[in-house]
Amino acid sequence: MLSHLCAATQTLYILWIAMAQVAGHEDREKTTALKDLLSRIDLDELMKKDEPPFTFPKTLEEFEYAFNEYGQLRHIKTGEPFVFNAREDLHRWNQKRYEALGEIITQYVYELLEKKCNMTKAILPVDATDVEPTSFIYQSSDALSNPSKLLVLIQGSGVVRAGQWARRLIINQDLDSGTQIPFITRAIEEGYGVMVLNPNENYLEVEKPVQSPLIPSPTEPSDEPAEKRERKEDKEGKKKREFYEKYRNPQKETETERIPIRENGSSEEHVLYVWDHFVSKAAAKNVFIMAHSYGGLSFVELMNQREMQVKNRVCAVALTDSAHNIWLQETSKGTQDWMQQHCCNWVSSPEPLDTPLDPMLPDCPRVSAGTERHELTSWMSFNSIFMFFSDILEAKESEEPEPLLLKSAHSL
Repeated sequence: MLSHLCAATQTLYILWIAMAQVAGHEDREKTTALKDLLSRIDLDELMKKDEPPFTFPKTLEEFEYAFNEYGQLRHIKTGEPFVFNAREDLHRWNQKRYEALGEIITQYVYELLEKKCNMTKAILPVDATDVEPTSFIYQSSDALSNPSKLLVLIQGSGVVRAGQWARRLIINQDLDSGTQIPFITRAIEEGYGVMVLNPNENYLEVEKPVQSPLIPSPTEPSDEPAEKRERKEDKEGKKKREFYEKYRNPQKETETERIPIRENGSSEEHVLYVWDHFVSKAAAKNVFIMAHSYGGLSFVELMNQREMQVKNRVCAVALTDSAHNIWLQETSKGTQDWMQQHCCNWVSSPEPLDTPLDPMLPDCPRVSAGTERHELTSWMSFNSIFMFFSDILEAKESEEPEPLLLKSAHSL
């Protein structure tokens, strides 16, 4: 960026020198034209002049990156981590390149969910037509049929899609910390059915049709003869355009519009829809929910909408740096009391993992996630969350009355 600013400064300096050298009454019009030109030069646009095209590789191999045996993204030739600033002084281009890689990462994680975790897609809405936009969630083979336990994973907001906690961690750290795959794998090993929600897949983005340029409005009338005025305007306009276009030729980004997915147009809508059409119909006696960041807000909104159903079905809820607010979301006293008993929020903090923290609101206990980085709270709390689920389930089962037949057997 510094080189472009220098180039821009040099350009302006040359122009000012040219203006200073203009003398005499006959050249005053030229000076005025230069001043007008300078006032219309946009330095931001000027710095975009030399941007390469926004065309990027479509696969990890074409990007020349791959995940190694530790799940770390590395350059296949140098072995170095991903470099954001691939081209100096071209921040917008670098950002577009990063986003293109992120889209490839999303597809890569989908493949891992299907091939490594043996999960399958369920299309949303469940009654979608062939012509409307759709979304999906992922399920383990026993998600609906497992009679004992079901784990529901809800991510935060942003660009992340099903199976991801944080794109930044996947690219810059590793797959374990940035994806939900370790949670899925352990849950399946411990006998849970699993549902992976996709709360940020809310719309289909399509390119806007090109519109015809607007016809300029007529100029104010003048005493100057029309033919002479037109020749003068054409000549001056041509000079200004030619000179100005030398310094302004940025790439234009494609304009798009968003078509919302029916009943899944937001994270809150999505969580409610999946509850109504999947979770509530699952056979599991004990439902467990893990929600990160904005996912926690969506869970609390679910409680507002389906309070009694959630209380009857959900055994425990693990939140990580949750964005919920029981006052702003106007939760009931009954919901707050239930959350005190069944929820725990692992939050970013410099304190050691699981250190109890002062509650900010009268909802659920807060403990340290053992990290000050928001995006790492889920991964750092990994073991603690499964221990929390086990403890809650054990306590619940110890409180339940034994079946009559089992009591008789014990008395013998």
